[in-house]
Amino acid sequence: MSAILDVREVCKYFGGLKAVEKVSFSVEKGIIHGIIGPNGAGKTTLFNVLTGTYPATSGDVFFLGKKVTNLPPEKVCRLGMGRTFQNIKLFKQMTVLDNVKIGFHSRTGTNFLDAFLHTSRYRRDEEFAREKGMELLGRVDMAHLADNLAANLAYGTQRRLEIARALATSPEILLLDEPAAGMNPVETEDLIAFIRKLNVDGYTIVVIEHDMKLIMNLCHAITVIDHGIKICEGPPNAVRCDQNVIEAYLGKGRIGLSSKRKGGEGDA
Repeated sequence: MSAILDVREVCKYFGGLKAVEKVSFSVEKGIIHGIIGPNGAGKTTLFNVLTGTYPATSGDVFFLGKKVTNLPPEKVCRLGMGRTFQNIKLFKQMTVLDNVKIGFHSRTGTNFLDAFLHTSRYRRDEEFAREKGMELLGRVDMAHLADNLAANLAYGTQRRLEIARALATSPEILLLDEPAAGMNPVETEDLIAFIRKLNVDGYTIVVIEHDMKLIMNLCHAITVIDHGIKICEGPPNAVRCDQNVIEAYLGKGRIGLSSKRKGGEGDA
């Protein structure tokens, strides 16, 4: 396999706060790669640097072999890096189809004047976006919801719609920021199945989560960060047993207490 995304010693500082500190990792093409860590570990900040929302303080990001460090988000998107957000960013008073069409319009040449005057280019691009939008909604089992307002969808379905809109940008890699946030167990299981299907369909996926169980059941490789620093990386089985990861999630004090209890029970 070859790396589709290569992150090299990326730092992001906000004044004296080191939100991300010399984080390096690579994402192989065709896999699901997880980035986990406790709340406040710097996961979303790292995503924002990768996608151009935040400029990196130092370090470099390479995507498909090209340096994309500090490029504007729209250029990163056009190069093939799609993403979702921790807080759902749908246009709630627009239909499901119109939300997806927005993603397709990032690939068209229509400008404000074309839209205002309804030029032939505008009409052609609108037809393209509608046709491709319905095709995409069919692939993600949402075609029957095309005319529904996004605001009227169940929470889990809104999450799926946001992913569908990201897919409309024709990404080479899809970055999902806590896609299961706020979901109940049934919705989470549906989401896991959905992400697996996308991966089978050929998408390389990077998932941010603090839900260890979800990541362990979903990902081929995992990077763990805590307080902005990478503390572990590897396959799920190795990460699950890593002492640094256990301490990051449970705390050193609780680890020691747990060990003493186990020892006491064994001596009894």
